[in-house]
Amino acid sequence: MAIKVGDRLPTSKFRVMTPEGPAWKTTDEIFKGKKVALFAVPGAFTGTCSKQHLPSVVANVDALKAKGVDTVAMTGVNDISVMDAWKSASNAGHVDFLADGNGEFAKAIDLTLDLTGAGMGTRSKRYSMLVDDGVVKQLNVEAPGKFDVSGGDALLKQL
Repeated sequence: MAIKVGDRLPTSKFRVMTPEGPAWKTTDEIFKGKKVALFAVPGAFTGTCSKQHLPSVVANVDALKAKGVDTVAMTGVNDISVMDAWKSASNAGHVDFLADGNGEFAKAIDLTLDLTGAGMGTRSKRYSMLVDDGVVKQLNVEAPGKFDVSGGDALLKQL
C-alpha cells in the first residue's frame, strides 16, 4: 500500500555526494527532527524532470525555507554520479540530491513506476511530499505523464 499523509517514512537509505565522495545517508539522518520538502522524479536529465520539475523546485527553494522548511531535496532512481551531474548541470546547489539507485526507497513507500516499456526499468513516480520529523504531512502524486501537482510552486501553496 502506498504511503499516505500521516504515515511515518520507512527506514531506508540514499547515496549522497560529499566532498570526500559518495556516502550513505539514512532516512533518520535526513528527516529526523527536520521539516523536509521532498521531490521525486522518474529520471534525471529526462524531459519533464529537467525542463519543468527541477526548475520549479530550484525557483522555490528560498520561499519554501521562508515557510519553515529546513531541507529541500530531490530524489530519483538514478545512481549518485548521475544525480550529482544533474545537480551541477542544473545550478541546483541549494537542493539536496538523494540517489535511490536501486529504487529501495521508492519501493518501500510503494511509489514505483514501471517504465520497462521505455527501456528505463522500474523508477519512482513523480511526486512531492512535505515530511515533518519523519511523518508525511503533504503528499502530491502525479498521474502518469502529468506535471500538475508536484512542483515546487504547488507544494509552496500548501504551506
